[in-house]
Parts: sequence; structure tokens; C-alpha cells
Amino acid sequence: MKLRPLSDRVVIKSLEAEETTASGFILAGNAKEKPQMAEVIAVGPGGIVDGKEITMNVKVGDKVFYSKYAGTEIKLDGVEYTIVRQNDILAVVE
Repeated sequence: MKLRPLSDRVVIKSLEAEETTASGFILAGNAKEKPQMAEVIAVGPGGIVDGKEITMNVKVGDKVFYSKYAGTEIKLDGVEYTIVRQNDILAVVE
């Protein structure tokens, strides 16, 4: 199956969380924080959203940071994705 987001929505896939701390300690599975960095998988068309013109500023393949509690998590074909609004994306990693 393929996801095609609508409006100003973006489908992202979280990148793996670091398993060791900066000082070299290995983290247990439940001690890891939810990663806030993800790869863009699909981008909606933008357009008029809530009476405002939205231009999409991200593209498929971009690595992005997003708000910690943003979006809706879904599972499709055994893979976990998050669907967020573009304004929940904080930065693009270049």
C-alpha cells in the first residue's frame, strides 16, 4: 500500500533513537526517548487550509525534526509512520 497525505499533512518515519548516551552508557529499551528526528516519506499537496494558502516546504527524503507530541501514529504493512501537519515540523536537517 502507498500513503498519500491530504492537504498540509506529511508522512514521516522516525529514525532510530540513540542506544548509547554521550558518556557511553547503553540505554535499556524503556529508557530511550521517542526520537524527534524523522525522514519524510510522503508530502500532501498543500493548498487552502483553514482559509490560508499553504505552500509545502518539505520534500520526500528530507530529514526533519518535529514536535515531540505531534501527529498521529499509524502502522501499515508492519512499518510505523507518523502523520503530522507541516507546521509541526520544526526544522529540516541539511
